[in-house]
Amino acid sequence: MGVEDTTPLTPFAVERFSPIRYDDTHQITDEYVDALLDAARRAPSAGNSQPWAFVVGRRGDDVHERLVRHLAPSTRRWAPSASVLLANLSQRCVEGTDLEYSEFAHYDLGQAVAHLTFQAHALGLAVHQFRAFDRAGLAQELAVPDHWEVTSMAAVGVPVGPVETHVSAGTSRERRSLSDITWLRHGTPD
Repeated sequence: MGVEDTTPLTPFAVERFSPIRYDDTHQITDEYVDALLDAARRAPSAGNSQPWAFVVGRRGDDVHERLVRHLAPSTRRWAPSASVLLANLSQRCVEGTDLEYSEFAHYDLGQAVAHLTFQAHALGLAVHQFRAFDRAGLAQELAVPDHWEVTSMAAVGVPVGPVETHVSAGTSRERRSLSDITWLRHGTPD
């Protein structure tokens, strides 16, 4: 039995999954949306640049409908039932130039979305991050300035059914072992 089996993890690390079925009657409160965004806001970033922004669409509002229009068929089957859809943006360039704003913008946005995901779990919600949407079409729809990029999206809500029912065909919840994801873990002898 290795460390993978014996060291206790946080409930979030064990329970986290990406739902593909959401309670389409759940209405998220303004306070919960603010808490999710506040958690994202507090994420670390290179030089405290915070190169992220979010477009928030709550199911039933105009923004949500605009986001749904650009979903790929695969995500259109499940994402619209989430309580909230988010378009996750990263600042790629300094406004009015082609100078890179932060070489870590994608990484930093990922940190922000991860913090949002932790907060969602604490609120009894689950997040499914995805890329199956028309990035260019959504950027045009939302009039995203050229120095920003629509990088990814996320669906947030209350999942329905057991975890096993959220595994898409051809995918697995199995994770690679620690040894598979670690290079030179114990160093090399001199």
